Amino acid sequence: MAEQAVDTEGEPTAPRKRQPPSATPASSASGRPAEARADRSPEDHPHRSPEDPVPSSDTPPRQRSAAGRADARDGGVWSGATRAVLFAAAATVGRGFAGRRRELLSLRADIERAGLDTLAGRKAARSRVLLIAGRPGWGRTALAEELARRLADDYPDGVLSARLTTSAGDPVPTERTARELLGRLGVTAPPGADEDDLSEALRTALDGKRVLLLLDDVAGAGQVDALLPDEPDCLVVAVSRGPLTGVPDVRPCTVGGLDVSAAVGLLAQYTGPTRITCDPVAAQSLVEECAGQPAALVLVGGWLAARPQASVADALARLRELPPDDGDLDHGARPLIRAFRLAYAALPSAAARMLRLLVLAPGGSTDAQTASALAGCSVADGEAALEGFAAYGMLRPRGPGDYQVPGCLDPLLRERLAAEERPAEVELARARMLERAVRQLHACRLAAEPAGSPGRKKLAGMPKPLRFSSSAQAAQWLEARLPTLIEAARLAVQTGELDTLARRLVAALTHALTAHRGAEGAAVELYGLHELVLDVARRRDLPVERAAALLNLGDLDGGAGRVDQALARYKSALEAARASGDPYTTGRALESIGGMYQELEDWHRAADWYGRALELRLSRRDLSAAARMYARLGTVHGYAGQWGEALRDWRAAAAACRRAGDRPGYARALSGAAGAQERTGRPRDALRTWTEAAAAARTCGDTGLHADLAHHAADAMDRLGGDPAVARSLRRTARKRATEGAEDTRPTPRSGEGTPADLRNQ
Repeated sequence: MAEQAVDTEGEPTAPRKRQPPSATPASSASGRPAEARADRSPEDHPHRSPEDPVPSSDTPPRQRSAAGRADARDGGVWSGATRAVLFAAAATVGRGFAGRRRELLSLRADIERAGLDTLAGRKAARSRVLLIAGRPGWGRTALAEELARRLADDYPDGVLSARLTTSAGDPVPTERTARELLGRLGVTAPPGADEDDLSEALRTALDGKRVLLLLDDVAGAGQVDALLPDEPDCLVVAVSRGPLTGVPDVRPCTVGGLDVSAAVGLLAQYTGPTRITCDPVAAQSLVEECAGQPAALVLVGGWLAARPQASVADALARLRELPPDDGDLDHGARPLIRAFRLAYAALPSAAARMLRLLVLAPGGSTDAQTASALAGCSVADGEAALEGFAAYGMLRPRGPGDYQVPGCLDPLLRERLAAEERPAEVELARARMLERAVRQLHACRLAAEPAGSPGRKKLAGMPKPLRFSSSAQAAQWLEARLPTLIEAARLAVQTGELDTLARRLVAALTHALTAHRGAEGAAVELYGLHELVLDVARRRDLPVERAAALLNLGDLDGGAGRVDQALARYKSALEAARASGDPYTTGRALESIGGMYQELEDWHRAADWYGRALELRLSRRDLSAAARMYARLGTVHGYAGQWGEALRDWRAAAAACRRAGDRPGYARALSGAAGAQERTGRPRDALRTWTEAAAAARTCGDTGLHADLAHHAADAMDRLGGDPAVARSLRRTARKRATEGAEDTRPTPRSGEGTPADLRNQ
């Protein structure tokens, strides 16, 4: 399918909040009427009388299409009446923790119980591990979070949590988890560090601390072992489907169904106490039908919350009337599957479509912008739908406007997506989501520009839902959504269906991060983004982009001290650049290889590679780049003790800078030539060149450079027997310029005594 997507961010049409929109996302996004769901009660369709037939899977296609058009006339994702009861239900739904008293007592007792090391008479070498085992949907994560909340006071250094499995069921790489935990501890790891280095850095950061580490949805024992602190005063609470046989001295706690009292209490949080009191027998039977599974009870409770007129007995009857399904053969999953079928079938068609599309959101994390982009509706409709889903118990609120698809519902929704959506529609929804993210990141970058700049004016002309009122608001949004945005880019590259949008998203992320954090502050995230670009370039056979990604990765590797790895990246980039015939990228690769050999203090190889880069720059008549290469050659020749060649290089650099009109570069090149003259035993020429360098710096407009060169020229006067009055004048000038430039935070190169200045790659 062609990568074409129309971004429909849709301006909210207030002032009336949560009013039915004028169009149905299901028909606008898919281009065909949505089919009504089976097993709907009359109250699901406020404009249909109780005598009207309810569409089911046995209804003829023409009647089902008519029912879908009726849903569209109801207005948007929710009909007016359905929306009213949903928001009323959402306002009364509780979120208290229910039951699990026995499990909590058992877990706390395991903390106090002596471990194997203590029984053997030796000090514990690592943290204790508590395991909460159970299938998704049985409340294992809720139990772990409640335990962490109750133990928070015992661990003053904080509670750290991480999810070790993606929404698609793939294990999260350990290096990604370790880096995330290090970031929460305020420790910055070098970009591109491997799993072992990051795990060791995490253990070092936790040394001497009392931290509770909550690891949710663990896929295997190796994940826990790699993150396990060596500090005995820390505690690890792991949540997994089964046992972790590779972790020593682990204390398991298997989670089953809630007891009847707690299950009824959980149900009452959604239905209210009145309906439970009126029919306690039906409530108990409903709990038994759901096997006490919290996720199933929440879905049934949400179904009841949206229907104030329905009784608990009605819900029980509807649940029992569901036809058999293949999922019923799995007794552990049966309660959740049947409760999901009941709740899902009751949704309006447009809302059901949006819900199943939410599994396309990276990490299952969504907000109004993401939801509206996936469904092709307005942001107001997306916000209303998410609040309604939360009231139904189908989404888990994580913060203001931020929701999470529960892990237990993710596979069920993916099944519905595969069964009810055509692949082209799924791809279009992904494209809309990525396009929306690109536009948000573009607005985020523009918000970082100064007030009154052209970028800010362009931002003011963007649709209201995309705009940011200030740079601080944009930076806050970027930090909050950064994990989701990076995951979106990673998934887009992994699927390989929308590479053009994936590349645009990575570029937008790079620009936004650099604008708000700076290149150094965003280095960690940029390393991963450049790796994504490299993956796409290799798959699509894009040599220029492959070379650019390798050069960027080499720069980050070199900055992190991995010189050998950076050198290998640069040489691979040179091969790709030569294959593409791009002279700019080829020249940059040659120059970067020379820089790495300079870091390795291999002066002869550095001069060789700089010489190759110089030839290419001269052939293209790039004076500024040629001046830079002459300066680099002068530097490495000086380090190698070849001062005659260094002097020729610095003179050539000065001539090139003069022809290019680069006054600061000309002054620096003269200072390098003066240093070389001094080393070759030509003090008179050196004094004259130092004076010329100071004079050139005076006219270049850089106060820091002027102060620096005046200071070195004064030292040279004293060292070489120059006029003392001139030396004093130069020092006064240096102090004056240093005072004037005290507020200038721009870095200026400072050359050591007798060391030629270097022209850095801008």
